[in-house]
Amino acid sequence: MEISGFNNKWVSTVASVWIQCTSGSLYTFSIYSQTLKSTQGYDQSTLDIVSVFKDIGVNCGVLAGFLYYYATADGGGSRPWIVHLAGAIQCFLGYFLMWAAVAGVFPRPPLPAMCFFMLVAAHAQSFFNTANVVTGVRNFPSYSGTIVGIMKGFLGLSGAILIQVYETIFNEQPTSFLLMLALLPTLNSLLFMWFVRIHNADDEVDKKHLNSLSIVTLFLATYLMLKIVLEHIFTFQFPLQVASFILLLILLASPLYVAIRAQQRESRKILHPSVTESDQLISRSNQESEDFDNERRRESEESLNLFQALYTIDFWILFFATACGMGTGLATVNNISQIGLSLGYTSLETTILVSLWSIWNFFGRLGAGYVSDYFLHAKGWARPLFMFITLATMSIGHVVIASGLPGALFAGSVLVGVCYGSQWSLMPTITSEIFGVVHMGTIFNAITIASPVGSYIFSVRVIGYMYDKEASGEGGTCTGTYCFMLSFLIMAFATLLGSLAALGLFFRRRSFYDQVVFRRLQHSSSG
Repeated sequence: MEISGFNNKWVSTVASVWIQCTSGSLYTFSIYSQTLKSTQGYDQSTLDIVSVFKDIGVNCGVLAGFLYYYATADGGGSRPWIVHLAGAIQCFLGYFLMWAAVAGVFPRPPLPAMCFFMLVAAHAQSFFNTANVVTGVRNFPSYSGTIVGIMKGFLGLSGAILIQVYETIFNEQPTSFLLMLALLPTLNSLLFMWFVRIHNADDEVDKKHLNSLSIVTLFLATYLMLKIVLEHIFTFQFPLQVASFILLLILLASPLYVAIRAQQRESRKILHPSVTESDQLISRSNQESEDFDNERRRESEESLNLFQALYTIDFWILFFATACGMGTGLATVNNISQIGLSLGYTSLETTILVSLWSIWNFFGRLGAGYVSDYFLHAKGWARPLFMFITLATMSIGHVVIASGLPGALFAGSVLVGVCYGSQWSLMPTITSEIFGVVHMGTIFNAITIASPVGSYIFSVRVIGYMYDKEASGEGGTCTGTYCFMLSFLIMAFATLLGSLAALGLFFRRRSFYDQVVFRRLQHSSSG
């Protein structure tokens, strides 16, 4: 194991974090959607079709999973860069072609071509995400929930980060913003992908440094939340906007400090060990290569591939729970502005609600990973239990929104947003524990397909149908609590069914967690 220079798992983690910070360009669709609509002559329905291909592209990452598996097979721990490169190429091509169409570089493309551009650009995110998340799990097998939460958390914040770049440099220039989306994530990935590697290094103090990284992430999220709220209340002059952007860059650089501290500690441990530590270090050095080979052999024997996983009940339980949880969560955020208008919220209030969704989403991603790791290590609680808890809580959030009471949309959106974000940490981690880490990328990306499936069912077939049925105002508008009440009660029931499915998975796999997962963690901690 190399613990000096740039070839260690902490530098790999920081590189992955920085790539994640620019990978969530899909969360910025609202910035350039109006320009796309006007320059291409689209109506709202046509724009929605383009948006559907965005959701399809980002949630169909099975190819990214296959590429990661083959790139890192047979000791290819230094080759996740291949997956990042594939993502960078797609990101550049998709957004560059969209920019060229909007800027008039070539004649207006037909709708299928524009949908393809969006699909390619969105598909890139699945490659960035797969490479960073799976590498993180391989580097921190004992704290997979925490590292997945950190990676997914930064991805959730990336939309807000990119919007801050836009407001500082390209404000009121959405066409230029499209060009930035073609260049910034691509160049960022090409710059840092060489440092993203799998390392055979498991340390009992990993949790301490991961906690420090989580704290940095919380500070970043809190700063962005305050900035979002304040800029909707006050007008930020350009000097203040630049100053706030510089502070953002400092916060984004702070994970490197955590990596340096972790690196220094390991360096001191190697260079100045006690007599006992020296003996342990020699013994560990002699056994490390053998342990690495044994671990990889064990992982290969215990892991299922995608086709084997498809024949298990566990896969379809996770798929169903994900469709209910992520599907109703997406349906909520996609319609939150319309819900606010029907309930009499002001435009400013609904805008703040939409902006803060990414923050609640982040807290769910980070918190679920950290809390489930803590209780798994301390109490031996199987992680599907937390999927049950968060989905049941999300069901309550839907009921709160359905009530239409004063402030209910704010309170309900917090519950739904946090619990929706939790699924993005829990599902990949549960996948790695039940099916093994070797084919984790392909399996969790296959389960993620449930998200757009659920979103279509609940957004179009439930909310859209019910709204149109109740609409009686001018232009097909609807005002009052009844516009969405039944829809959200249906989604509350569906999410409750998803939580019961997760509870079934908990009881079904409880002995497996006791006999295999928890024992593996105890062995790793004592090793």
